[in-house]
Amino acid sequence: MPRIASSGPGSVPRWILAIAIIGALFVVLPLVAMVVRVNWGEFIPLITSESSVDALLLSLRTSAAATALCIVFGVPMALVLARTSFPGQRIARSLVLLPLVLPPVVGGIALLYTFGRQGLLREPMNVLGIQIAFSTTAVVLAQTFVALPFLVLSLEGALRTVGTRYEAVAATLGAGPTTVLRRITLPLVLPALVSGSVLSFARALGEFGATLTFAGSLQGVTRTLPLEIYLQRETDPDTAVALALVLVAVAVLVVGLAHQAGSRTRAGGGLL
Repeated sequence: MPRIASSGPGSVPRWILAIAIIGALFVVLPLVAMVVRVNWGEFIPLITSESSVDALLLSLRTSAAATALCIVFGVPMALVLARTSFPGQRIARSLVLLPLVLPPVVGGIALLYTFGRQGLLREPMNVLGIQIAFSTTAVVLAQTFVALPFLVLSLEGALRTVGTRYEAVAATLGAGPTTVLRRITLPLVLPALVSGSVLSFARALGEFGATLTFAGSLQGVTRTLPLEIYLQRETDPDTAVALALVLVAVAVLVVGLAHQAGSRTRAGGGLL
């Protein structure tokens, strides 16, 4: 029998704690190396240049829009996968989650051949006078494509965990499906919805491959912060490292705020 630590995080075996520390160092050390590499004397000028500010603001705007789309489409998708049964459901789930394992550049090519000028939807888009590829809208679509599975996966798991007994009770009391969804289902899975939305935002914020392939890199229009970091890496490493640190700081802040919000939601408990 392995010796169990009498104190410490969860009283786990010491060998588990040792492996966990090694794993944490594997994540933290590269970040420390990046912080050490930053040119702190020029940090503010580096991150406040016109191209840097444009890239950061564009990333925040498009990531927020992509997260909103993930919520709009992801919540119904998760509900259908978790609360219904239909032929081909496993295949449908696999297709929904495919962007999780699909190389982002492949996703960008798929979007380009769908919404591009020579894409699958070119005829209706030409009739409507819509051009999506290599525009800010293309950035939002690329980010939504790669981020949507994070929300669906998180919410579907929560829906299956909470079960349907409260919903069944509400239905027997005369509540309609929409009322049950609004008053019972969504409040029960609100922490998962919050965490899934944050994961989607963070994934959208760091999206690179699909954005570059589908939207290109035009300053103020499609050049998000990851693209700006990539371009600066070739010409100005100091700026690239400084912007990378900004991206890490924003991601940490977002995740921290989401964790706090999720904790408050769980602590509050109850149904709305």
